[in-house]
Amino acid sequence: MTETGLQAEAVSLDPSPVAPERDLMGKFDRLIAERQALLDSGVIDPFAIVMDEVRSPTEAVIGGRETILLGTYNYMGMTFDPDVIAAGHAALDAFGSGTNGSRMLNGTFRDHMEAEDALRDFYGMSGAIVFSTGYMANLGMISTLAAKGEYVILDADSHASIYDGCAQGNAEIVRFRHNSVEDLDKRLGRLPREPGKLVVLEGVYSMLGDIAPLKEMVAVAKKHGAMVLSDEAHSMGFYGPNGRGVYEAQGLEGQVDFVIGTFSKSVGTVGGFCVSNHPKFEAIRLACRPYIFTASLPPSVVATAAASIRKLATAHDKRERLWANARALHGGLKAKGFRLGTDTPDSAIIAVILDDQVQAVAMWQALLEAGLYVNMARPPATPAGTFLLRCSLCAEHTPDQIARVLALFDEAGRALGVIA
Repeated sequence: MTETGLQAEAVSLDPSPVAPERDLMGKFDRLIAERQALLDSGVIDPFAIVMDEVRSPTEAVIGGRETILLGTYNYMGMTFDPDVIAAGHAALDAFGSGTNGSRMLNGTFRDHMEAEDALRDFYGMSGAIVFSTGYMANLGMISTLAAKGEYVILDADSHASIYDGCAQGNAEIVRFRHNSVEDLDKRLGRLPREPGKLVVLEGVYSMLGDIAPLKEMVAVAKKHGAMVLSDEAHSMGFYGPNGRGVYEAQGLEGQVDFVIGTFSKSVGTVGGFCVSNHPKFEAIRLACRPYIFTASLPPSVVATAAASIRKLATAHDKRERLWANARALHGGLKAKGFRLGTDTPDSAIIAVILDDQVQAVAMWQALLEAGLYVNMARPPATPAGTFLLRCSLCAEHTPDQIARVLALFDEAGRALGVIA
């Protein structure tokens, strides 16, 4: 080979110019800067709270300070129930710490079946499927039920898990104005009659604590031949005569096709589920990717869930105490001049509306430093332009604790000019 040929071969073997690396994390620069600006102002990061110790459903130690918990969704106070804890201990001893597999393979243990049996009994339905979280329950059910060429119709203020379930599926998505029966009717009326339709509703909306007019909405859905899924995560345990949710309280048993729920609220542990009377419901286990391709819950977790659900079925006194606490806190805050998310205590969630993020963070930190933990919420989790402190009542809050909460809100609200 000639020298010229060798040079040509060397040139052909040289690597091509490498394109400059694009930082995939660059898209988060605005969020990073916004968070840093918040921290530079001297406030505690409201989204990085650490519970040093949890002493009861209503008390914890945060930053070395005794703190009343008013932002945990522990509505029925089941996290420290002796029977629930004992069930978890027994399952841990009998089956170990985890399943090491999905429900479809080696991940179904005795207590997974017991939890599903407890759900069937609690809801009086023939079918129950347990998912690893409530988020996964919505993700799985919505993406599996509605396929390409079909429709999901949802409230514009739906939870992120509902939106993500829509995104994972292939159905067409139609949104209607929050809690508007008229807009739901209009949008359903514009759709072709032949394709399958799933209307997704929530009993209680988690930001403002308002409830859906389910009775009217279900009637509209059925008029247009749509099936209905109701997410009762924030109403299970205390809404309705048996604690089944808003749909039960509004007399809709037998009319809602699928009910979604979670173990991380009233049940007091972690996990999610769907219950239904549909005769083909078990087919979901064979088609639902978020059920098939994820690890199953540890046996100790589903054991605690089963024990808790069994007790919730007869927890009438707890239900009464929770509603009494909700009325007392809502009425007290309203009387002091705070702007609330609802005119009446519609649920165990009471939202205190603030003017902007600066005011919301200042109020949140003042309460925390005084020994009260609530949730600080802002867009996109809340409706556009809404900043709020979200209070979640528990059946185990005592009258003295409610009085203390009202005093702390009054003190902080006056100091910051939120109320006169």
